[in-house]
Amino acid sequence: MKAAAGSPVTAALFDTAIGACAIAWRADAVVRFQLPEASRQATRARITRDSPEFGSVQEAEPGGVIADAIAAIRAHLDGELDDLRWIPLDTSTIPQFHRSVYEVTRDIDPGHTLSYGEVAERVGAVGAAQAVGQALGRNPIPLIIPCHRVLASDHGLHGFSAPGGIDTKQRLLQIERTPGIGEPTLF
Repeated sequence: MKAAAGSPVTAALFDTAIGACAIAWRADAVVRFQLPEASRQATRARITRDSPEFGSVQEAEPGGVIADAIAAIRAHLDGELDDLRWIPLDTSTIPQFHRSVYEVTRDIDPGHTLSYGEVAERVGAVGAAQAVGQALGRNPIPLIIPCHRVLASDHGLHGFSAPGGIDTKQRLLQIERTPGIGEPTLF
């Protein structure tokens, strides 16, 4: 999950079924992904913000694997589900515990979920559900690292730091046809 350190980071904004998303990459690996903000301008500002890890981020036309990733993300958000695991990521600037959490999370198939506690167990940190939640709250590559597929132990949609909060989490889970999400109840 690494690309050439020091390579410039570029970004692109693109339309999807849920609004304007954005992706940032260096070499051929994704370093950031942005779910829709309140406006295209806000999404653009968030994805192109400078950071200590990457410096200045410039917009560019995507090609190769990044263009393929955008096409797959659009299709996924249209309901043509793809686990998106084939998209290369650069997580070299992310702390090791967070990377471990993201690796487990990335293995969750569309339409399935794990609890924060189950993720903690799988990374070998039994009892660290809160630390898992904090790591997922800092996920710089949501959707591709599907933090929306991690739920509270009661299967509730508590907290989601991406734009739109819990409503966005619920919408993503509905798109993925996750059992029990968005389905009518008896009462």
